[in-house]
Formats: sequence, structure tokens, C-alpha cells
Amino acid sequence: MRPKTKKTDKTEIDTMYWTLELASKLEDAPWPATREELIDYAMRSGAPMEVIENLQELEDEGETYETIEDIWPDYPSKEDFFFNEEEY
Repeated sequence: MRPKTKKTDKTEIDTMYWTLELASKLEDAPWPATREELIDYAMRSGAPMEVIENLQELEDEGETYETIEDIWPDYPSKEDFFFNEEEY
């Protein structure tokens, strides 16, 4: 997934981006969680700095996130990796 960019004063600044590897660092987070709880979890669990930076980019309106899909809608579900052993 490409990083989103926004233009400010004729410069481009990279903003939040997710990869499967980065998002997987939040799989065991204490869902549902607020932005601050997720940042705290990421820091305590030793997640890469990119995860913490992405979480800091979230708008903080006191919202509770139920799953990683609330943060990154493109996060692959287990169904995306469904493997039917009977076919092989």
C-alpha cells in the first residue's frame, strides 16, 4: 500500500501507511482500544516506530477501535488466506 501524502507549503509529507507486517504487530492488542491504549500497547510490546507513528496519526476523538480493520480497512482477514486442504 502506498503512503498517503499531503501537501503543505509546497512540500509533501508522508503520512500514515500500513503493511501487513506493521499491522500484524497489533493483532494481540487489547481490542477494543482507544488510540492512546494502542500507542501504549505498541510501545510496551516493542512494535516498530512506524507502528507508533501511524497510531499517532489517527484522529483522536476519544473513539474506540474494535479491531485492526477499523484502523486499516485493507487488513487481510483469515478468510483471505483460506486454504482448502481437500482440494489438494
